[in-house]
Amino acid sequence: MLNKCEMAPADPILGLTEAYHADTRVDKINLGVGIYQTETNQTPVMAAVKQTEAYLVENQLTKRYLSIEGWAAYNQQVTQLLWGEQHAAIAEERLLTAQAPGGTGALRVAGEFLYHKVGARRLWLSQPTWANHRAIFEAVGFEMQEYTYYNNTQHQLDFDGMLRDLQQAKAGDVVLLHACCHNPTGADPSHEQWQQLAQLCQAKQLLPLFDAAYLGFAEGLDQDAYAIRYFADQVPEMMVANSFSKNFSLYNERVGSVSLLAQDTTVARQAFSQLKKVIRALYSNPPAHGAMVVAHILQEKDLSLLWQTELLTMRERIADMRALLVKGLNSVQTQHDYSFIGRQRGMFSFSGLSPQQVEQLQTQAGIYMVGSGRISIAGINTSNIHKLTQSIQSVL
Repeated sequence: MLNKCEMAPADPILGLTEAYHADTRVDKINLGVGIYQTETNQTPVMAAVKQTEAYLVENQLTKRYLSIEGWAAYNQQVTQLLWGEQHAAIAEERLLTAQAPGGTGALRVAGEFLYHKVGARRLWLSQPTWANHRAIFEAVGFEMQEYTYYNNTQHQLDFDGMLRDLQQAKAGDVVLLHACCHNPTGADPSHEQWQQLAQLCQAKQLLPLFDAAYLGFAEGLDQDAYAIRYFADQVPEMMVANSFSKNFSLYNERVGSVSLLAQDTTVARQAFSQLKKVIRALYSNPPAHGAMVVAHILQEKDLSLLWQTELLTMRERIADMRALLVKGLNSVQTQHDYSFIGRQRGMFSFSGLSPQQVEQLQTQAGIYMVGSGRISIAGINTSNIHKLTQSIQSVL
């Protein structure tokens, strides 16, 4: 029976990393994978995490299963982090959170719940979006629709196009929104534009599903949660899939969460019971270690401050490399204005390079990036910036 299987194409992002590792050139550059890296291309364990893990080794007493919804202290801390400790929906118990295995797991749980338990059938994605979004929701069974998001000529958010396309959505459709640091473009709506989107979802009875993978990488934790918190004040129902891979640098621990907001306590509890049934059928209950690390850090004031300081350092380094890239590109050529890269936010930049130019960079210079021209800014450092800018200039 297995002979029926054909070779699947390589994942557009993870497959790129495999090609990078197979490249024998010593001066190769990996700008594809979305992980934070230091000046020396390391992705270290955060000090707050190290201290917490040492504490857990000494004090953890059991490895029993968690409940279906996961570690209770973790879910409480995540809810407060995303919505703020004083949000009314928390006290009213209209907002419930379950632990999930990473952001991808959270998105899949949300998709299975919305399709099989709520009856949603159409889901709208931004064009472009993270490469795995479509695969996740197509696997669930959703009919996929796209809304305009980015103007490649002007290198900015196409908000008019976004509104125009979402006006075609129908009541009961799901709209996937990036909470901040849009992947891959780095272009986010303004506060006023988020407010218009909330009004549109309310008026057309659309269900917002936020993907929150980069909180803390744009302006700060509270600032980056603006859209989530504003929508919660405006719409009766919404969902959030959250990941701590990036902002806690816990990539291989798969630490995420899925939250739902309902119009009242009864509906929230009923819906959450169905969400738990989805989880039970998928993976029964989540892994404990990463969630216990995050919960402990968020609960302990000193550790939380240490983590936030480390996150600030990460955010500032990415901003510095973004500015360095703009300066370097503008210094080696004059026919293009790359100031738009400086206005983008988060880990990625939509460079404007064509797939052909990306292929040239990989073949000629050993510079690896996603075919769309998305650059992982964290892969840039002071040692490779000269080669990077000179190589980009050579393919323009």
